[in-house]
Amino acid sequence: MVLSILIPAYNEENTILKILQKVNSVKLPDNIEKQIIVINDGSTDNTLKLLEEHVKNTNNITILNNEKNSGKGASINNGIKHATGDFVVIQDADLECDPDEYVLLLKPILDGHADVVYGSRFIGGKPHRVMFFWHSFGNKTLTFLSNMFTNLNLTDMETCYKMFKSEFIKQIDIKEKRFGFEPEITAKISKIKNIRIYEVGISFYGRTYIEGKKINFKDGFKAIWCIIKYNLFA
Repeated sequence: MVLSILIPAYNEENTILKILQKVNSVKLPDNIEKQIIVINDGSTDNTLKLLEEHVKNTNNITILNNEKNSGKGASINNGIKHATGDFVVIQDADLECDPDEYVLLLKPILDGHADVVYGSRFIGGKPHRVMFFWHSFGNKTLTFLSNMFTNLNLTDMETCYKMFKSEFIKQIDIKEKRFGFEPEITAKISKIKNIRIYEVGISFYGRTYIEGKKINFKDGFKAIWCIIKYNLFA
């Protein structure tokens, strides 16, 4: 079996090689191999150059290059089209989440319990960096609103770590090009009949805006619209 790891990257020259090193070093169950797909989303720094140099020394990384910045959702959609694995997981190009925890997300799927697993930053006993109150409040508010429409009891709808059986993620037509991807995919996944969605607690090593964090309050308002749009009108 194969786990396809999708890594959208926009201006991540400071972390892209570090995250690839971490992903490459992850030890998965013996019967699972990795397919690593990096989607360079029109970076204007040295991200693409670093990637091109890096792949000269490895044969398990595919680079997809968006000529202009299209957004996280568009990059993930591009990556899904090229994913050939049995399972798909999303990995941001920063260092906020730990690839060693893929095994936590895989376990409910391999045990035959889950079709989709979300890695929650708000449950469990893993380390969590203490960050901005209003950012945390916004995440929890968006999750609450999403749950009202989907009738799920997720604790972290906005999490980066979402793992899917490929048969489910590939049947979804993703429309959102930017951070609206998160509420859109949650709404559409929740509508699949008899789908089994699980959560596991993950670590979170958050970064500040100075360190490169990109999401902001405008994305929060967009997410509210996406929650309404894809639950009621799509």
